[in-house]
Amino acid sequence: MKVVVLGAGLMGKETARDLVKSDQVEKVYLADLNVRQAEAFAEALMSDKLDVLQLDATNDQQLGDVMALGDVVVNALFYTFNEKVAKTAIERGVNSIDLGGHIGGATDAVLKLADEAKAKGVTIIPDLGVAPGMINILTGYGAGKLDKVESIKLYVGGIPVKPEPPLNYNVVFSLEGVFDHYVDPSKVIRNGEKQQIPSLSEIEMIEFDGYGELEAFHTSGGTSTLGETFSDVETLEYKTVRYKGHAEQFQLLVDLGLLQRENEVTIDGKTVKVRDVMREHLSPQIRLGDKSDAVVLRVIVSGEKDGTPVTYEYDLITEKDKKQNVTAMARATANTMSIVAQMVGSGLISKRGVYPPELIVPGEQYIEELKKRDVVIEEFVKTYA
Repeated sequence: MKVVVLGAGLMGKETARDLVKSDQVEKVYLADLNVRQAEAFAEALMSDKLDVLQLDATNDQQLGDVMALGDVVVNALFYTFNEKVAKTAIERGVNSIDLGGHIGGATDAVLKLADEAKAKGVTIIPDLGVAPGMINILTGYGAGKLDKVESIKLYVGGIPVKPEPPLNYNVVFSLEGVFDHYVDPSKVIRNGEKQQIPSLSEIEMIEFDGYGELEAFHTSGGTSTLGETFSDVETLEYKTVRYKGHAEQFQLLVDLGLLQRENEVTIDGKTVKVRDVMREHLSPQIRLGDKSDAVVLRVIVSGEKDGTPVTYEYDLITEKDKKQNVTAMARATANTMSIVAQMVGSGLISKRGVYPPELIVPGEQYIEELKKRDVVIEEFVKTYA
C-alpha cells in the first residue's frame, strides 16, 4: 500500500516513522509546506520508502494531486483542514483518517459526508488521536463484549514524568487547545440524559502505578462522538488527569477571564486579546522540550453480560522513548494513526463510509499492534455475581 501523510509536524513525522517499518507499506509520501523540516527528518530516517513533497494545503488542486498518490491519506494537519481533506478524499477516491478536531464542529462536518464516502467506495475515520481516538477504540472494544452498556468513564492525561513548580505541567500539544478544553463546557450523560457541566469541575483522585495519587476533572471534547454512539447509557463522562492542584490553578485563570477567546484589553491605543498574551507568555515556560512526558489512560466500560454485571477496564501508562527521542503523546497518537491507516489499506477495515473509531476499528488487533510497539494496554475484567 501507499500512504500519504499530510503535515510534517511531530505527529506526521512519527506516523511516517512507523509506516516505513511495515512490510505491507511500499511507499510513504510526507507532504508539508515547510519542506525543509520534512527533508531533515527524511535524511535522519534514511528510508528508501519515504519521499518528501511540498504541499500548500490551501491549494485545492495541489492537495488533491498529492492525496491521489496514496491508497490511504493520514491527515496530520491542523483540524481546520479536516473537512476539506475528507471532501478531497471522496473526490479523489482515496481513504482518509485524521487526528480529530471537535472544536468548531470539525468532526461533525466530516461525519456528515458518510453517504458521499460510501457511494464513492472510500473509508474515512476521524478523531484518531488519544482522546478522542484511542479511548474511543477501547470503549467500542469493551462495549462489544457486553449485552448492555450502562456506564462509560474515561480518564486521560498527558503529564511530565518529573513535575516542576509552579504548574507541574508541560505542554505536549497545543496550549491553545488546552485553553479550549478548560473553558468550553463538558458534555456528559447522567441518569440517561445529556448534560453540560463546567470544565475543571468535580475533581476526584485517581491512582496510576509509579505516579501515585493524581487528580481528574471534567474537560471539553474528550467524549467526542461517544455521546451519540452510546446515547442510551446511564453514565458517560470524560476527565483529564493532572498532578494535584492543577485544576484549582487554572480555574483561577478562567475566573479572572484570562483564557476566554473574546476578552480584549487596549494598551497605548493597541487592542490585544488577553488569551493571546497568556498563551505567548506561558508557552515558553511550560514547553516540554527535552523533558520526559507520560500518557496515563483509563477506560472503564460497565454493563451486563448474560444477566451478570461486568466491568471492562483498560489501562495505559507509557513514557517518552528516550532512544528515539519520541514523546509519550506522539508514541500513543502516531502509532494509533499508523496502525489504523494500515488496517484500512490492508482491507482489515473494509466498511465504506465515514465512521467514528469506536464503530470500525477492531480493538483486539489494535491492542496487539500497539503492544508490538511497546505501548501496552492492560485489560481488567470484573464480574459481580
